[in-house]
Amino acid sequence: MMRQLALSCNEIDSYWNYTINNGKYSGMVVQEKIELSLADRLTPLQLEVINESFMHNVPEGSETHFKVTAVSQSFNGLRKVRRHQLVYEVLKDLLAGPVHALALHLFTPDEWQEGLSAPDSPKCHGGER
Repeated sequence: MMRQLALSCNEIDSYWNYTINNGKYSGMVVQEKIELSLADRLTPLQLEVINESFMHNVPEGSETHFKVTAVSQSFNGLRKVRRHQLVYEVLKDLLAGPVHALALHLFTPDEWQEGLSAPDSPKCHGGER
């Protein structure tokens, strides 16, 4: 079950504008920022954000690589490319900063009911730790 998120879009945007304009990403961790932003803009029925940075050749504790699985009525009638563009627009400030890669698995409620699911992520080809 997805947790309820109490921040409004304006509160999130105000927080991000302050932290981005001051060159800081402190306070909320990147994963929480992704979750809050997508939850507010897409009102998903299902949302899972997984930090997969540990699978890549990055420093320990990094928040650079994420797998996002979202089920939303906002995706109804949209092709996969347009769904991805929608998420990129929502997360554009994070993509310009700390987030290096997103694996997006975006479904309509009907697709999710049909049993579609996110595949396992492949091993990183960028080097071993």
